[in-house]
Amino acid sequence: MAENAVRHRTVDVDGIAIFYREAGPVDAPVVLLPHGYPSSSFQFRHLLPALADRWHVIAPDYPGFGYSALPDPDRFAYTFDAHAHLLQRFVDTLGLTRYVIYLQDYGSQFGLRLAMAAPQRVAGLVIQNGDIYPDQHGPKYEPLKRFWRDPTDEGRAELATAISEDGFRGEFLGELPDRLTDRVSPDLWRLSGALVTDPRRRDAWLRLLADQGSTVAWFPRQQEYLRTHRPPTLIVWGPHDGYMPEGAARAYLRDLPDADLHLLDGGHWLLETHLDEVVRLVRDFLNRLQP
Repeated sequence: MAENAVRHRTVDVDGIAIFYREAGPVDAPVVLLPHGYPSSSFQFRHLLPALADRWHVIAPDYPGFGYSALPDPDRFAYTFDAHAHLLQRFVDTLGLTRYVIYLQDYGSQFGLRLAMAAPQRVAGLVIQNGDIYPDQHGPKYEPLKRFWRDPTDEGRAELATAISEDGFRGEFLGELPDRLTDRVSPDLWRLSGALVTDPRRRDAWLRLLADQGSTVAWFPRQQEYLRTHRPPTLIVWGPHDGYMPEGAARAYLRDLPDADLHLLDGGHWLLETHLDEVVRLVRDFLNRLQP
């Protein structure tokens, strides 16, 4: 089988069946791809084979997302803490001891906590529209921040209205210019929308969405990790992003002044609109890490 073929596998992680996509030689340097919300490992479907000639690329689905199991909330909490711990256990279960982590959206939170838990394992970071600087948050955060400040039942019900195919369409198309929207596959919102027709899954996603305010306390710790350990870092960013505009990318240079920053003419889901440019930049970065 060709090394760049994507393999689709499931592994038991603490009693939870976790689906993951994998490509590349198993003895090659590892690139770990934790996905964003409201997506799954599907968002990396093109990046996996594009890197698989030289790297072992792995993209898991979180519990309740994609093709992974949907455990009851009394077995899995569907919080940021629970998902971050699950990613750490996934890495340990697969026996991964050295890796580059791709940080995007919610995956940036889970991936950074993985990096902080074992800094010696981190070969490098690729940061793509995953923010940890609240002073650079875009205007689209305001409804979430209202809930963080006052987490009422009414606010939770408002968050729940976004957990639908129509809501996901708005997330994936975001603030993209009209000239770019036809590059974004409708599979993204159709697949996620189909999943949340199951009320149990919809509740799991709402639990995670409602817990997002818990990430704010982690931001100073994550910034300190970057300042202290200075992992080699590529920042590749789509500034057409109502959550994370250009300033959110540049803010990383406060703690990583040597990071390689590239602003592309895309948005939050850059792999949909600018795959070739991202692949070129990531490959160049990885080649510098592993000559």
